[in-house]
Amino acid sequence: MTLNTLTTAAALALAAVAAPVLAQTQSAATAEVPSQALAKLFAASDEANLKRNPLSALYRGDMRYADRLGDYTSDAYYAAERQAAEQDLAALVRIDRDQLSASERISYDVFKWQRTLDLRGLQPGMLALTAVRPIDHFTGVHTGFAEISSGEGIAPFKTVKDYENGLSRIDDFVRYLDGTIGRMREGMASGVVQPRLVMDNVVEQLDAMLAEGVEGSSFTKPVAKFPAGISAAHQKRLRADYRRSVETEIRPALTRLRTFIADEYLPKTRASVGLGAMPGGDKLYAYLVQSSTTTDLTSDAIHNIGLSEVRRLQAEMETVKAQVGFTGTLKEFFEHIRTDPKFKPKSREALQQGYVAIGKRLDATLPKMFATLPKAPLEIRPVPALTEKGAARGSYNPGTPDGSRPGVFFFNAYDLPSRTTPAMETLYLHEGAPGHHFQISLAQENEALPKFQRFGGNTAYVEGWGLYAETLGRELGVYADPYQYFGYLDSQLFRAIRLVVDTGIHSKGWTRDQTIQYILDNSSRGRSNATAETERYIAMPGQALAYKIGQLKISELRARAERELGPRFDIRGFHEQVLMSGALPLAVLEAKIDRWIAQKKVS
Repeated sequence: MTLNTLTTAAALALAAVAAPVLAQTQSAATAEVPSQALAKLFAASDEANLKRNPLSALYRGDMRYADRLGDYTSDAYYAAERQAAEQDLAALVRIDRDQLSASERISYDVFKWQRTLDLRGLQPGMLALTAVRPIDHFTGVHTGFAEISSGEGIAPFKTVKDYENGLSRIDDFVRYLDGTIGRMREGMASGVVQPRLVMDNVVEQLDAMLAEGVEGSSFTKPVAKFPAGISAAHQKRLRADYRRSVETEIRPALTRLRTFIADEYLPKTRASVGLGAMPGGDKLYAYLVQSSTTTDLTSDAIHNIGLSEVRRLQAEMETVKAQVGFTGTLKEFFEHIRTDPKFKPKSREALQQGYVAIGKRLDATLPKMFATLPKAPLEIRPVPALTEKGAARGSYNPGTPDGSRPGVFFFNAYDLPSRTTPAMETLYLHEGAPGHHFQISLAQENEALPKFQRFGGNTAYVEGWGLYAETLGRELGVYADPYQYFGYLDSQLFRAIRLVVDTGIHSKGWTRDQTIQYILDNSSRGRSNATAETERYIAMPGQALAYKIGQLKISELRARAERELGPRFDIRGFHEQVLMSGALPLAVLEAKIDRWIAQKKVS
C-alpha cells in the first residue's frame, strides 16, 4: 500500500494548537510515573499528527477530519512536521526508559526510531531533494485522490455528511495540485527533477483522467448510485454539486497540471533513471536505503546479498524443473512458463475466482500456525483500471478496525495474456492471508498498543512479513502443484532480483533496458511485468529493497528460535511474538525475539 492543502495560516494555527499539548506532556513527564508520561506523549503526538495529516485519520476510519485532505506541500506544513518531531523526541528523552515495562520499552524504541528518521527526512537539505519531486506515476495525488473519491476507496459515501465531506476535500485537492506545480518549479530551478519516463507516465495518466469527461470520472462515481436513506432532494443537489465541482474545479486543475508538465517540466526532466545521476541523489539514496530496510546496510552489501540469493533460488528452481521433466535450460523453462497457454488465465473473472478458491483452502489451515486470527473481512478485487497498467501484480489496502471497511487484496489483470498462473498461491499468501491482511489487521485490532504502533509501520517489517508469509505455503497445505511451488520460488527470486536491480539503477548506473533484460534473463516474468516493475523502482527508489531484507531477518529469527528452543519451539507462539507488537524496526524485532527465546529456555 502508500496524498494535499490547507492555507498557510491554517497550518500555522494547527501547529500552535499542538505545541501547548506537547509542552504540557513534557512538563508533566518529570512528575508522572514514566509509563503514564509515555502514554500521554504517544496520545498527544498521535492526535496532533491526525490534525496535520487528516488522511491518516481517514485511513483508520476516523471521520473527525474527513472534510479535508490536508496540506502536504507548503513550507508551513513541513515546518510544523519538523517542529512536532523535535518536540516528540525532546519529550521522550525526559522519560526514564529503565522504569518502563518490557512492552513499553518496545514502544519507546519504535517511537524513537521512527521520529528520529522522520526528523532526518524533514531537514532542509533532504526536503530539497524530495519535496520538489512530489508526483510520480505510483504516488501522485492525481490518481490517489481519484481512488479516495471513487466510492471504492478509503472514504465512505454512506450519508449526506460523507458526500459533503467529499465536496469539501475537492477544494484541498485543487490547492494540492497547484502546490505540486509550485514545488516542481523549485526543482526545475535547482536541477532536482524526475526522470523523463516517470513524467511521461504521469502525463499518460492525466490524459486518461481527462478523457473520462464528467460523467465517466472517478469523482462522479459516488453520485451515480446513492445508498438507501438519502432523500431524492439531497440526491439531486449532491449530483449537481459533484458535477459542477468536477467541471469547474477538478478538470481545470488537472488540465493546469497536465499543461505544466507537458510544456514546462518535461523539457527539464533528465534522461537518466537512477538517483545517482541527480544532484544530491547519492545522499538521498543512502537515506532511502536505511529508511526502507531499517538497517545500516550499504547499497553494495545489499547488491551482493541479492546476487547470492539469486544463485541460491535458481539452484532450487533447477530441482523443480527436473521434477516436472523439463529438459531445457532454466532460461528456457522461464520462457515456457511465460508462453505456454496452460499457464494463462482464461479471463479476469477466472483469475478472481481462482484467488477466492485459494483463500477458502487456506482458511481451514491457518489456525494451525496462528493463535490469533484477524476479525476484519478480506475482499478480492481487480486493480482499478486507472492505475492497472503501471501497478504491481498485487497489492493490499487495509480495512478499518471496526470492520466497516474490509481489507482488500487487489490483483492486476492488465494485459491478461502476459499474466501467468503459477504464482497465484504465493501472491495470495503475501497480499492476503497470512500476509498483509493478517499483519496489518492484527495490529489495528490490538487496542493494547499505542496508536502509532497499531496504525504505523515500516516497509522492511511490513513487506518482510508478506514475503515471509509466502515461505509458509507448504506448512499451510498449498504448493502441492510443483508449478505453484515454482511460482513461490520465482516470487522469492524476484524479491532477490530487486536487491540487485534497485541498487543497480540508483548506485551503479544501470539503465532501464539493462534492468528489464536482467529481470527477463533471471526470472519467468513477462516483459509487461518486468517493464512495470523496473519503472516502479525508478519512481520509488529503495522501497523494493525492504521485502527481501525483512524476510531474511524474520526467517533468520525463526531458525534461531527453532535451533535454540528445540522441542520447546512453538510456531504459533513465535508468530504471536512477531505480529502482536505492530510493525517493528528489524533491530527492535530481533531484540524482542531474543528475549522471548531466553524466557522460553527457563520457563
